[in-house]
Amino acid sequence: MKIKICSMIVLPILMLSGCTTYKTQYASFRPPAAYPNLQVVDGASLGGEAYADTDAAEKAFGFDIKGAGLLPVQIVLENKSGKNLEIVNNQTFLVDDDNRYWNIIPTNTAIDRLEKSTQLAAFFGKGAGTGAVLGAAAGTILGAALGIVSGGSVGEATLRGAAVGAAGGAVIGGVKEGTSSEREYRITDDIRAKGLEGKVIPPESLANGFVFFPGEAQTAKELRLQYREKESGKVRNVVLNLK
Repeated sequence: MKIKICSMIVLPILMLSGCTTYKTQYASFRPPAAYPNLQVVDGASLGGEAYADTDAAEKAFGFDIKGAGLLPVQIVLENKSGKNLEIVNNQTFLVDDDNRYWNIIPTNTAIDRLEKSTQLAAFFGKGAGTGAVLGAAAGTILGAALGIVSGGSVGEATLRGAAVGAAGGAVIGGVKEGTSSEREYRITDDIRAKGLEGKVIPPESLANGFVFFPGEAQTAKELRLQYREKESGKVRNVVLNLK
């Protein structure tokens, strides 16, 4: 009986998800030295780019993520410092052309924005703004976009992120009665495992991932990034020109 009930719940979710035409987009990256804004500080090489342009962001993510309220910035960090490093989120800012500073959007807030986005709902069709399909989409998009690579295959790492994100998103998105804290824990737990937010970057590793800023920022002039050595707590400040 339990198996039958589970089948009745899970199969419609899978069927509904299968009806969408969404195809996960993968954003490539270059080694830090290939970016014109390369910065090298005590053995750590950093580079990156912003997706402030709506067309570029849509091409990278497969839908209008800027219109959904998120401005993605891709960061690549090669750690040859001999220390464990981590980004300090509350001291990392996007600066726009008017010299206004914007904070990083926490992962759970980014997901909420995606779930409530009229752009994403329109992509899947009328009535797709909530529930399993949108939950799966949010999980897949962020699960694929956010990744940390420590050797091995970049494709495999992002594919695992997409699979976990989609699975978590589909289940949680469909459970409308679940509490916000439960949803936050389940989805963000999957995503944080693949992202730079709160991630320790060990020595001799190449880390690649997105951090998200509010889509209300119309432009992206520079990224003021702070990272610290995990052991000593010593911080470094780096400015990456994004134009």
